[in-house]
Amino acid sequence: MAHFVLSKQKVIEQYERISKLCDRVTYSSKTNPIVSSILEEDTDSFFNIHLKDELANIQDLSRVQFLAQGWSKEFIKELFSRGIRWFVVDNETDLDTLLAFMEKETEKITLLQRLKLKENTIRTEKHYVFGMHSETIAKRMNDIKNAPFIKDMGIHFHRKTQNMSEWNVLRELEETFDEDFFRTITVINMGGGIPALYANTNIKVFDHIFKKIETLYAWCRKRNISMVIEPGRYIAAPAGELHTKILAIHGDTIIVDASVYNGDLDALIVPIKLTVKGEMDGEEAPKYPAKKYIIKGITPCSLDIFRYRVFLEERKTGDALVFQNAGAYNFASDFCSQKPLKVIIQ
Repeated sequence: MAHFVLSKQKVIEQYERISKLCDRVTYSSKTNPIVSSILEEDTDSFFNIHLKDELANIQDLSRVQFLAQGWSKEFIKELFSRGIRWFVVDNETDLDTLLAFMEKETEKITLLQRLKLKENTIRTEKHYVFGMHSETIAKRMNDIKNAPFIKDMGIHFHRKTQNMSEWNVLRELEETFDEDFFRTITVINMGGGIPALYANTNIKVFDHIFKKIETLYAWCRKRNISMVIEPGRYIAAPAGELHTKILAIHGDTIIVDASVYNGDLDALIVPIKLTVKGEMDGEEAPKYPAKKYIIKGITPCSLDIFRYRVFLEERKTGDALVFQNAGAYNFASDFCSQKPLKVIIQ
């Protein structure tokens, strides 16, 4: 039966690579909650949590960075009582609720305000753009900089997942705030994840992205600002493989015993396309006995396609087919009564 294989060693390797580019890594648990347990046990990673139910995936809640969304004083009180001291807010209503709660507290918190960055590649009316305008953040930051309950404060910004082009972050920050502002803050959190490699990803831009991150980190260190990175997809994706079986082949179409609806919803949402172990690119294929295939999921939906065009050595019914870099956002839906796939940790 189709299943996921998750490499514990790969999770740790990816974490160690990215941890060299910042002062703290905070893994977004929604990317793959199973990865959270590995990181908590074997690294010093922090964890991004968005909903209370997600807290079940973390044992040490002092390592949680909670991102607010429509909360109340009672909800904050519960989070506070469970040991959470890192908070990210993206609107003034939630900020005011948090500040009102903290007025009666003696313990200190780290408070990050989410900056609304312009995203040129986001299509209108498809994505909600989180965050506050820079003028609002600068004013609110100045108002609370001497508050007794503030341990550290700073900004959080977030690019959409698999962002490949908008990496002039340092230039944007310098154009947005003045040096007085940067002397006020102690933390900059770069959210949005580091891209992972997929079939429709341009690997050539990866070096450029990492150089931009290195430049931002050096800039932060000169100003004694702690830099935090949220590499959810970068850590989780390479650690996972989706193992399937070919149920049938007709013409150039392969039908596997899984669906994007229970193993690769990323293919519909982002969309990304998983690489297949053993695939060849279009230039290599003529040199080998390769065949062009469509890889189709098991449901009747016409959108249930893992790959629309992939070159492989000729396959037959019953063969195994392994999708690589499948460890991120592999959550399932119940479409056609599909069940979540088993995960084997190695």
